[in-house]
Amino acid sequence: MVVPALPFAALGLAVATGSAWAWWLTPFVVFVLIPAVDLIFGEDRQNPPEDVVPALQRSPYYRWITYLYLPAQYASLVTGCWVWQSWLSHGAVDLVGATGLTLTVGIVNGVAINTAHELGHKRESVERWLSKIALAPTGYGHFFVEHNRGHHVRVATPEDPASSMLGESLWRFWPRTVVGSLRSAWRLETARHRIRGRSPWTLRNDVRSAWAMTGVLYSVLVGVFGWAVVPMLLLQAVVGFTLLEAVNYLEHYGLRRQRTEAGRYEKVDPRHSWNSDRLVTNVFLFQLQRHSDHHANPLRRYQVLRSFNESPQLPAGYATMVVLALVPPLWRRVMHARVLAHYAGDAAQANTG
Repeated sequence: MVVPALPFAALGLAVATGSAWAWWLTPFVVFVLIPAVDLIFGEDRQNPPEDVVPALQRSPYYRWITYLYLPAQYASLVTGCWVWQSWLSHGAVDLVGATGLTLTVGIVNGVAINTAHELGHKRESVERWLSKIALAPTGYGHFFVEHNRGHHVRVATPEDPASSMLGESLWRFWPRTVVGSLRSAWRLETARHRIRGRSPWTLRNDVRSAWAMTGVLYSVLVGVFGWAVVPMLLLQAVVGFTLLEAVNYLEHYGLRRQRTEAGRYEKVDPRHSWNSDRLVTNVFLFQLQRHSDHHANPLRRYQVLRSFNESPQLPAGYATMVVLALVPPLWRRVMHARVLAHYAGDAAQANTG
């Protein structure tokens, strides 16, 4: 709950100091402060005892932490629109403040996609609906379809648009995954409806209903704050889903499931996801960095995800690795050798397309 509170801290700081740089508080905390604190606190590889897992799974406390992210997320979005409109009405917009505000709102909504990720895997209908609501501000509602029914089936294979290849930079991966994931989601939903003899051109189509939710949300915000907020809404959406895709990039980089003698891909296991046991980032991201267990047990709630010794380990937490991925030469220098070491030097076993 710290991340969606940061825009309000930035607003207070901006009012107190009059400095547009105050709106860079959220990017600073997420991509500078958290990585630094991660280094101080180090790793936590302890797993919850199996005898307490059922009670932890049922605990409402952990569910409410994810639920409460959403009102804070939407409050941040509305606050961002209000500040943007206020600047324009007073002719006081500058590039530093506008960029910082856009990044701030985008980061909050990007982290919300991780909240949607946790909720969207659950059987409870209310949690699945909350997942769609969390995705609406970034216009990335198709993630609900593609991640659950596409990515989890094809993960760590060349057929998966959300699994990055060895040597592929984030900037080459970005258009491939953004376009490929959208196409995949539409095909999956179209096939689901046609199997049932229904037209896909209905709001019962999860992709279309997701687009409709974003359209309604943006229409309400434009109706309240005016057309001037449209550039900020669109740019923050790009920031938000880019943050998601940057995480996708590092989660399975270069990893590949091998084909069995029957010609099928082997079952997903802990070797097919990059993990990180960095304590602080795991707290902020609902244990997302214990990604191997998530793929093996998608219904397992975040508070009981486990660390496995056989999982390849990132050298730092996700927040640090996202920054590293922005600079392809540094990323390759750090990660290329790790992928090869994971496959005992045999690059032919890696995901190279």
